[in-house]
Amino acid sequence: MFTKKFTRRVFLQTAVAGALMLAKGRAAFAKALLAEKGSISLYNTHSRERLSVTFRRPDGSYDLDALNAVNWILRCHFTNQQADMDINTIEYLNLVDLRLGGGNEIHIVSGFRSPSYNSLLVSKGRGVARHSLHLLGRAMDINIPGIDLKTVRQTAVALKLGGVGYYPGAGFVHIDSGQFRTW
Repeated sequence: MFTKKFTRRVFLQTAVAGALMLAKGRAAFAKALLAEKGSISLYNTHSRERLSVTFRRPDGSYDLDALNAVNWILRCHFTNQQADMDINTIEYLNLVDLRLGGGNEIHIVSGFRSPSYNSLLVSKGRGVARHSLHLLGRAMDINIPGIDLKTVRQTAVALKLGGVGYYPGAGFVHIDSGQFRTW
């Protein structure tokens, strides 16, 4: 008889993997799970912190400690508040990196945005959405040194896995795990 200790960690890994595979329109993410392990290198442009981590193992399971480290580096730089980033957004970022050769250090301009910081940006007329996906941990603003911003945008758009915004004047590309759309 097969028995396995059902720990909190096992439950969370199973729940995350199941949710990812059931997410509508996310078949490409499920295929990516089987392709190779998920690794990213991040640099937060506000905190100046760096992180290189393998968040998904070759067997498709997630390393929760690694995901917690990703959540921390993607925290709101204004309030230091962190959120659980949407795994689809992290996978999307990983796929963009892989399509651009892999192993790139991705500069994070904005990850999670706290409600108070988002409200401040709205009040200052900074052009952010009142109900931004950043508030839900489902969006990131990125650039990759050494890779033209237009190429980053084209790569993200070609994947058709979520929203892609192009902000060449501000020096970043927005990606999110919402509906596919571009601006």
